[in-house]
Amino acid sequence: MEYNENDYDYNDYPQQESGSSVKGLKIAIIILLAVLAVISFFFWRQVQELKSSEKELLVDKDTLTNRLTVLLGEMGDLKVDNDTMNVALMQQRHIADSLLDRLKKERSWNYSKVKKYERELGTLRTAMQGFVRQIDSLNRLNQLLAGENLRYRREVTSLRLRTEQAEEMNQELNNQIKRGSQIRAREVVLLAYNKRNKAVIRAKQTERLVTEFVLSANDMAIPGERTVYVRIITPDADILGSPDNGRFTFEGESIPYSAKRAVDYQGEDLPVSIYYDTAGLYAGQYTVMVYVDGLMVGQSDMILK
Repeated sequence: MEYNENDYDYNDYPQQESGSSVKGLKIAIIILLAVLAVISFFFWRQVQELKSSEKELLVDKDTLTNRLTVLLGEMGDLKVDNDTMNVALMQQRHIADSLLDRLKKERSWNYSKVKKYERELGTLRTAMQGFVRQIDSLNRLNQLLAGENLRYRREVTSLRLRTEQAEEMNQELNNQIKRGSQIRAREVVLLAYNKRNKAVIRAKQTERLVTEFVLSANDMAIPGERTVYVRIITPDADILGSPDNGRFTFEGESIPYSAKRAVDYQGEDLPVSIYYDTAGLYAGQYTVMVYVDGLMVGQSDMILK
């Protein structure tokens, strides 16, 4: 085959070289686009992670706010009568209020702040739990003391009842002894005599009234000197008074007597006569009453014509 210079196209080589450049450029562009896509993806991912982190931080802030609000409510529900504990509890409430106020006003929010507020909240929670334990302990102690106090009051009440019963029994015994030891007068009579000491039944003839009786024997009575009083009541319910207008005590009152006599009583029968000189009596029933140791121990009536 003969070589023909006209058969060779000198434009062929440059055209092939230009096509290769275009193809290389296309490849470079594709690579750049791929790199840009990767960079865009990582940027988008970081943005999403940042948004997610911000949402998480906001959630953490709301959670801390809610927990702190609940803690304040629990502190407000604590009731204690101990003054020292009340002061300490008020201080912790003030700290919690201040922390809640700072938390609500916080603008620069990050994980470091979250950890800081969580630590402070944990400290408050620990203090709160300490208060709860102390209050529970005080309540148990108060319940124990209340039970002891109730038992003590019951014992005191029982003792008081027994004491009152003993006093009543003692009083009753004393009354029985007093009643048993009382001196009684028997065979009481009121007699009228004239100036010649002769018994009479007419009022106009009467110059002296004589009360006669026997103080009965009583082994329980305390022996010794006694003053015996008599009161003579007229038909008009008047009392014949003594010359000295004397009085004695009967049932807590001071009353007049007609005559009196001191006797020595030794627990055996003791006959006694008490005289009362008088004049100007009138007809009717006269009553004499005998008193010993502040008690009326006998009485009798007499009718004068």
